[in-house]
Order: sequence, then structure tokens, then C-alpha cells
Amino acid sequence: MSSTVSTNLTPKEIVSFLDKYVIGQHNAKKTIAVALRNRYRRLQLDEDLQKDIMPKNILMIGSTGVGKTEIARRLSTMMRLPFVKVEASKYTEVGFVGRDVESMIRDLAANSLALVREEQNELNQEKIEAYIENKIIEKLLPPLPAGASEAKLKDYENSFAKMQKKFENGELDHLKIEVDLPAPTIDVSTAGNVPPEMANVQESIIKVIGGLNKKGKKKEVTVKEAKKILAQEASNELFDEEKLKDLAIKKIQEGGIVFIDEIDKIAVPANSSSRQDPSKEGVQRDLLPIVEGSNVQTRIGMVKTDHILFIAAGAFHLSKPSDLIPELQGRFPLRVELDSLDAEALYRILTEPKNSLIKQYKALMGVEGVDLVFEETALRSIANYSAMANEKTEDIGARRLHTIMEKIVEDISFNADEFAGEKVIVDENLIEEKLDKLVDNEDTTRYIL
Repeated sequence: MSSTVSTNLTPKEIVSFLDKYVIGQHNAKKTIAVALRNRYRRLQLDEDLQKDIMPKNILMIGSTGVGKTEIARRLSTMMRLPFVKVEASKYTEVGFVGRDVESMIRDLAANSLALVREEQNELNQEKIEAYIENKIIEKLLPPLPAGASEAKLKDYENSFAKMQKKFENGELDHLKIEVDLPAPTIDVSTAGNVPPEMANVQESIIKVIGGLNKKGKKKEVTVKEAKKILAQEASNELFDEEKLKDLAIKKIQEGGIVFIDEIDKIAVPANSSSRQDPSKEGVQRDLLPIVEGSNVQTRIGMVKTDHILFIAAGAFHLSKPSDLIPELQGRFPLRVELDSLDAEALYRILTEPKNSLIKQYKALMGVEGVDLVFEETALRSIANYSAMANEKTEDIGARRLHTIMEKIVEDISFNADEFAGEKVIVDENLIEEKLDKLVDNEDTTRYIL
């Protein structure tokens, strides 16, 4: 079943969904929810007016681990939108000759094509299943030659119907048939420094070689295995690749989201004299035309970036948003500050999200037959120690919970075979035993937690 939800959710419904996964940060959720709703509103207007309504890009300011990326990632997953996350700092790694900034749009295009193909597979599931069924039954029961008598045709139809029933009941799964293996593919989309024209040439050569090698590559597999192999073949046969590319481009241009993390790392503080500063400013100027709106050549065709939503995020510890070049600042009109996480927020993150850390550890130990139980006082203690460790060393937000939880459950996890079939209770005493000395010693905290 598809996990797609309605694209015309109200801002309140969007925030309500995010509340299941991200604790607090109401202002950030509200800002992004309104930005997404405005996209839906825009698409209901006349085309002339649509062109002039630009997306209101968002700049999120907050320490690491407070939920900036998680908000954007959950939204893209929920609404099945093309989404790509990039770190702005990677474009400065080798100065002016670093990775092409336009590669983020090419990555978004690859993501969109995969998303569209997946959606088409879900929409046409019945056609794909019918294709697979016919292919497999024809292998087991070859069609009659042309000119066969009516009696033979009738017998064949009866046999075919019986085979269909057996296929549906899984009675044929153990039989072996010979199938054509799909031609091997090489993904050229990950080669960030390869110009799109060269990538297209590479793709064409790969297709030609794949076509030459297609014949003769057969393999004997069970019917059960053949179903998976033929699913890809069915998708290729039933869908027009060019149509899929057109749908993917439309999906990007109307709903694509680019999340630019660590944007503060390319800001140049007013008092900075670092030799890398020209490089950072160069990356900002390279980003500008993409954020403003330009045409980028990708493997699926020309993509206009005018209505892609850009969400930038950064901690801005050493710089300020005003240290970005004015033109880029103007392209991120919505500013939202995310709150630092105190002990209460960390406790809620531990317990409230749909797939919280506590639920994850209980499920993992459940695989070994261990019933892991966390007492309420223990959960409060974990949150307090996490907040304390964040205060004493670098504030890494909710990520601190991961390191602390691993330290607590480490011995139980290692000796899980000894606790099989038992209930293991994690209480406040165990938490103190594991963490008290570590958190008290600032040097140890810095390196372990």
C-alpha cells in the first residue's frame, strides 16, 4: 500500500502529522506547513498568476540535533515529494573547482524519477501482476501454434484457467522456469562532477551495450523468484520512459524540496580573514541563480528551479544570517529559530514519537526474547543526564540520547542470550551506575558521551 497522503492537507493537519515524529519546534513546523499549503493554493490559480507567485524559501536557525533535518525529511516522505539534502560546506572542500552546485538539482531529478516510477507501479499494480502471471504461465504452458483446432484451443483455455488458479494459490511457487535476466545497469547519476551531456552519452552507451548483452542471459529460477525478476521487466514494458521523465520534471517543478544544511559554513563573518572566505562567497554566488530560478540540464531533461522550495539550515554559532551575501539573504524571507532541547523536551523525544528510541530498543531486544522494561524514573534520569552532558560539552541536541542509550543498553544487548525469555528492568539505579561518573567527569563526557 502507498504511504501517500492527500496533497491538500491544511497547515494544521501537516503540523499534526509532524507532531508524531518531531517533538516541539512548533514555530518551525507552522512556517513549513504554511509554505507547503501555499504551493497547493498556487496550483489552484490561473496560469498567468501562478508564474508570478514565488515560493517563500525558509531559513532555519538552530543547534545540531534539534530537528531541522527531521522536519523537512518527514514532510517529503509524508507527501511523497522529490527531496534532496545537501551540505553547503561540501561545495567548498576543494575551493572554486569543487562539486558543481547544480548537482543538487540533478540529484533531485534522479529522486523524482524513482518516485514517479514507484507511484506508477503502485497505480498499475493489477496490470503488472497480470503481466507477471501471463509470462510465468506461458513458460509452464507454452501457447498453441497458429492454426490449432477449436477443440485444442478450448482444452488450452481450460488448462490455462486451472494454472491461473494454482498460480494465485501459490501452488506453482516451487516449480522452476527459465527467465531472461534484466540487463545490468550502471548509475551515472552519482557522478557529481560529470557534466549532464557526458552523463547522457554514458547512459546511451550503457543502454546499447545492455541491449547487445540482453540476448542469451537466461537463468533457471523458481516461480517465486521469477515474480520479482519479472516485476522490473513488467514496469519497463508497460510504462513509456519519456512519459515518466515528463511526470518527474513536473513533480520537481511543482513540489521539489531542496534542503541545504550547514549554510552557516559558507557565511563569511565580518571579522574573518580566513583564506577560504573567497571560496565560501563563491559558493553563495553559485547557489544564487538556482535559488532565484534558472534552468538546469539533468538526465531527465531541463528543470526550471523557479518554484522549487529551498529550506536552508544552520547553527550560526560563529556567523550570523546577515553574514550571507544580501542577494542570498533576500531569497530566504522566512526565518525561524528552533529551540534548544531541555530535559523535559528530551524526555518527550524519548517517549512520545511514533517510533521513539525506547520503542526501537524494546523491539530490538524482543528479537532475542528479552522483555526490556524502562521505569518512568529511569526515563527521566536519561533525559536529565542527556541535558547535563549537552550543557557540559557540545550541545548536540537529541543525538545525545543515542549515545547515552547505547551506553545503558550495551551490556544487556551483549548478553542478550543469557536473558532470553526474561524481563529485564532498567531502573534509575542502573542509569546512575552507568552514567554518573561519566557525566561528572567533564573530560570523559567530552570523549564518550
